[in-house]
Amino acid sequence: MATLARFYSRFRSLARSFILRTMSKVLAAVMPKPNAPVELREYPEPELEPGSALLEVALSEVCGTDVYLREGRLAGVPYPIIPGHVSVGRLAKIRGTLLDVDGKPFAEGDRVTFLDVHRTCNACYHCLVAKATTRCPHRKVYGITYGVDDGLTGGWSQMLYLKPDTRCIRLDDVDFETYMAGGCALPTALHAVERADVSIGDTVLVLGSGPVGLSCVIFARMRGALKVLCVGAPDQRLDTARIIGADATFNFQTLDAAPNRGEGGDLAYGDTGEWVLERTNGRGADVTIEATGAPVAVVQAMRFTRDAGRVVIVGQYTDHGDVAFNPHVDLNKSHLDVRGCWGSDFSHFYRGAEIMKDTDRAKPWSLMKLDRYPLERANDAVDDVAAGKIVKALIDPKQ
Repeated sequence: MATLARFYSRFRSLARSFILRTMSKVLAAVMPKPNAPVELREYPEPELEPGSALLEVALSEVCGTDVYLREGRLAGVPYPIIPGHVSVGRLAKIRGTLLDVDGKPFAEGDRVTFLDVHRTCNACYHCLVAKATTRCPHRKVYGITYGVDDGLTGGWSQMLYLKPDTRCIRLDDVDFETYMAGGCALPTALHAVERADVSIGDTVLVLGSGPVGLSCVIFARMRGALKVLCVGAPDQRLDTARIIGADATFNFQTLDAAPNRGEGGDLAYGDTGEWVLERTNGRGADVTIEATGAPVAVVQAMRFTRDAGRVVIVGQYTDHGDVAFNPHVDLNKSHLDVRGCWGSDFSHFYRGAEIMKDTDRAKPWSLMKLDRYPLERANDAVDDVAAGKIVKALIDPKQ
């Protein structure tokens, strides 16, 4: 009996191996380890679990997170990984039933994106009491904390495996390029502007002209800001900021790239601070949103904001080191409201997608210049994003 059982076990194993060998192959761009070039690898098309789906990827984003991933700056990353945490495409296969937020079933061929954060537990303190699912200790993220051992779980691939309980969002009649011009910055910036509580008539200062900063410019306008200022670099990104709604921009690299030091070594305003004061009646901005990733910009955000104003820090996604500030002058005496903003949740993804369905409100993103890269040029895409040479880089697996 035991011999027969071993025979059937061996038979099933051989049959499974044969099936995998004869299934379609999927090409993906893989980060094998930190500080190593991205590689092209082939994988078998996965078998689907009940409640899962296979997404035929149309476009996937290359963002600052991917630069940090290549540099090994994020903890808990299970290399090798397939990057690409925000993607769009068509549902190629569905096993079982996949429902949208309204309880309607998806069908094969539907155009979708999906929430990259997966399996928040809805049982821990942060999920149930703090109402901050972005801090759930059990959360996993496609393209970041899922590795190749977990399957085709990143968008830099021809196909992406959507695990059971992945939240998909319909993109019917939404232009994929326009949606991806927002990309992961779309829900992140929406969250930041929401945290900033931008009010009608506010003057908003955005520090940073990368994708998150640019989307913050758009959402600040949408929220009712009377004036939006943007500080960043290079000129190409600042040109885009003006096109999409910034009233004035300042290239901090052209005049005072290094922060000035006052008496005792404290940070002084420098050229950037004077530029802000000139445009805010000498008071500073009502609201400042830091979206740079540079620790010094956090202190600048506080110093460029008027007394009793609001500051949101959204750019510090990874640890770039410490920075000194004066708690009395920079925070308490100024009576500032300073808030952190970490990532986004389903509500931000969903509302971002809904906004993109409105052609008038989506127009600013449609004006952004996008650069497409095939899978074999993924390294070039990461290099160009790291250098700030482009506004937004997209991986196109079909090129």
